[in-house]
Formats: sequence, structure tokens, C-alpha cells
Amino acid sequence: MSSFQNNQIGKTELAIDALGFGCASLGNLYHAVSDEEASDILSTAWANGFRYFDTAPHYGQGLSERRVGDALRGSSDYVLSTKVGRLLRPAGYASERHGFISTMPFDIEYGYSYDCVMRSFEDSLQRLGLDRIDILYMHDIGPVTHGDDDKRLFPIAMDGGYRAMDELRRNGLVSAIGLGVNEYEVCERALECGDWDCFLLAGRYTLLEQMSLDTFLPKCIDRNCSIVIGGAYNSGILATGVSGKGPWNYDYGPAPEDVVKKVAAIESLCGEFDIPMAAAALQFPLAHPAVASVIPGIGKVSRIDQTLNLFATEIPDEFWQALSDRGLIRDDAPTPASKPGE
Repeated sequence: MSSFQNNQIGKTELAIDALGFGCASLGNLYHAVSDEEASDILSTAWANGFRYFDTAPHYGQGLSERRVGDALRGSSDYVLSTKVGRLLRPAGYASERHGFISTMPFDIEYGYSYDCVMRSFEDSLQRLGLDRIDILYMHDIGPVTHGDDDKRLFPIAMDGGYRAMDELRRNGLVSAIGLGVNEYEVCERALECGDWDCFLLAGRYTLLEQMSLDTFLPKCIDRNCSIVIGGAYNSGILATGVSGKGPWNYDYGPAPEDVVKKVAAIESLCGEFDIPMAAAALQFPLAHPAVASVIPGIGKVSRIDQTLNLFATEIPDEFWQALSDRGLIRDDAPTPASKPGE
């Protein structure tokens, strides 16, 4: 049984853990993880109370889904999310595709139509070897991924793709539907096109970035639409800090100077309070009432204990106030110190 707080997803009867497990690393993101290591990581995570797991066909071109399914098969006390929007096509073996050092002989083909979403859902069940998917996200729709082709793909996704996902939900084949993206703007557009339960938002509501507070997160509160936070470390820079030798990664690439400068200021304040910056980064998003879960990626067994310790780190109210006073977070950003009931 999970030892983490459970939070309801939107208007559904589904609840997920406040701390979940992001499974991109199990698709060999940036470095190879053996089958034995992956099995050890997942079994250790389970033994330590993790029960919400997020994967996708894109993660290792099917490798992450296969590994997650192998770990969960035979259990029932879990919540699983995966994604639609990419179909896998035979392409021969390669050492690397799209950042994944994967052994799977497939490449991706984008597809957001009704038929593509239904095919993707069925394919995921087969790869997982499981009889259910709890949350289904539409993956990486929007101009950050598709550029100008977004003008063509977004209407297809909001028509046929949404219709398929809604049908799966109405038929009880999934409990919740949403988007899994790196841009809040496309989620805000999608809110006008359908009845979504949740959004998995990577990197856009963190210690570094709170622009989504302007209009998007208030709309989520109004619509009773939950947020799952991925990328709480902004691709690593909020975990590693910038006091050591670079390069420092931000948003899947080298960190620009203004980001390095802001991280340095946050890191300095964390030093004054003797707080790991990664702990503040992990805990900060959960103070927002729309946020149901944060799902760090974990690619090593040793990172499980480390993540649990960061999540449990006691952070004084004065630290959160100092962040605001120094202009390092927005004045209107909820913090654990200001969260009702705490």
C-alpha cells in the first residue's frame, strides 16, 4: 500500500499519490539501463510505496512500457498512465533514437486521429501486458513539438483524438484523460475543446517558472482539472545546482545565462537555510491546489531513497517567505507555508 498522500483527479473517482514515478529513464533516456537494473529499480520503488507510474510509447520506443508492465503484472494496487499520439513502426535496430538508447527496433509516427488514438491505446495494452490503463494522456501536441504543423495537427487531435479518448473514458476503459506536454499554452487551448480530467505538465510550473499562474492554473481550478507535474527539476538544473562545473541542463538543452543566474540565487538561499535545492523543487509545485502529483524521473536504485528523503525534508516557512521576498518566486505562487491546513 502507498504511504503517500492520495489526491483526487478532477471530478473522477480516481486518486493518485502526491509522489509518483516517472518512467522515461526506464526507456534508456540518455543512457542505457539493463533489464536487470530496470526490474530492480521498479521492485525497489514498489517496496518503498510508489504506486503511481507514468510511462509512454515514446520512452524507448516501447521499452519503458514493456518494463513497467512486467513489474506491475499480477498486482492491482497501482495507478498507471501512458500516452497516445505516437505509433511505433518497425525500423530496425539503432543505438539511439530521439535521445533514447533503446534496443527496440521501432521508430515513431505521429498520429492524433480517432483511429490512431484507438490503435495506440490497444498497442499499449499489448506492450504492457496489462488489462487496464488508468490515465490516458495525449502526448506532445502543440507547437513546441510540431512547429508550424501544429496548425494542422491540433484540430485533428481535438476532434478525432479527443473523441476516441472520451469514448474510452465513457466506456470505462480508462478512468481519466488529459494531455502530457511541455507547454501550458496548448493545455489552455485544449480546455476550450473538451472535458479533460488532468494535464501532465513538464517543466512549466516549477521553482524557476510560474507563468502558468496567469490564466492557465486558475482555469484548471475553475474546471476542476488536476495537474500532474513532470520536470520539477527543469531537466536537472534544480537538482544539480550551478555551483559546480557545468554544463548545466535546462529544458532538454544547455541552460541560458539568465536561468543560471536565477538558479544560483535560489541555490544560495537554500545554502543559507541548509536545505537541498532539489527538496524545495520537488515540494514547491504541490502547494498549488490544482496540483495532484509530482513525478520525478528515477533511473537508478540509489535515487529512490534520495527522492524519498528530498520529498520528506522539513523546510521552514521562513524559507518560502524568503524566496518570495527576494523575488525568486512570484508573490502569487502558493507555497507549502501558505497551503491551507498547514
